[in-house]
Amino acid sequence: MKFIGPKSFLLAVALMLAALAASSSAQAAATNVYLTRFELGEGYTNNTDLVGSGGWISSGSGGNGIVTNFIPGQGQQAYIGFSAPNPGDDQLVVWRPINYNPIAAGRPLVNFSVQMNVVDSSNTNYDNFRWSVYNTQGNRLFALDFDNYYTEVSHLLDGANTLVPTGVYFAPNSNYVLNVSMNFASNRWSATLGSALIATNQPITTVGAPLNLGDIDAVWLVFATNAPGNNYLLFDNYQITADTLAAPTAQMQFLGHNGSGATLRVSGSANSRWAVDATTNLVTWTALKTNTIATTYFDHTDPAGATLQRRFYRARLVP
Repeated sequence: MKFIGPKSFLLAVALMLAALAASSSAQAAATNVYLTRFELGEGYTNNTDLVGSGGWISSGSGGNGIVTNFIPGQGQQAYIGFSAPNPGDDQLVVWRPINYNPIAAGRPLVNFSVQMNVVDSSNTNYDNFRWSVYNTQGNRLFALDFDNYYTEVSHLLDGANTLVPTGVYFAPNSNYVLNVSMNFASNRWSATLGSALIATNQPITTVGAPLNLGDIDAVWLVFATNAPGNNYLLFDNYQITADTLAAPTAQMQFLGHNGSGATLRVSGSANSRWAVDATTNLVTWTALKTNTIATTYFDHTDPAGATLQRRFYRARLVP
């Protein structure tokens, strides 16, 4: 086999092998933490309360239950709202305890998805509906608010009492899929409603609350306790999944060749550890250096690269 000059061939092989090393650490399939479609086979009966079925519990009072085919083709759905709460009550919160620690489980990427529809009032009174994320200590971490009067979506962070408008509006009586992506390792979340981005790179907690997942609650907030709307939040296909972090990727670059050897640069994610290996035959590899990328890259000079006729390199992600 004929080998081309060391400089040009070195770069091509190094980049190829770095990519192979990174791809070998691909993410495993996401773990299903909780899923319900509110169907009869899961223990949900049409025309009965949601609270008390399938492990769902509540705080406050007001209408809630299971209905059939309110979202065509989807079987049974859950809802909160419609029937007035007890006199003086201004909210109903329903949730199914999850109690999951994403970081301890090694799966800090958590995704919540739900099909939802804010069904409009016919009595000219309008309320708010929310999805609120809590940790296992009972701290509300953040919430997404759907105002059925202004039809605007806002978010609320912990440590704050003010809703932040997202600039996105929803249409009552319309079906949407809400997706909320949470990275508990980096304390960040983002969300979409259908194809609209409604939040990005927001902190899960601003006050240092424990970063774990207790539950994700459906909330009915009554605007006027003496005049509640008969609007309601319809929801289905409620799912929470968890996944590992993607393995950091790196590139290896050939910087030059002189009397001191061949100088290589490994670029990648900050705080990721990479080993640099070398070979002359692509069969037997020798470890040269293991280093942590402090910011964006580290350099290594291989003295043997100054004398050998051919020399190939790779970068490997290491614990």
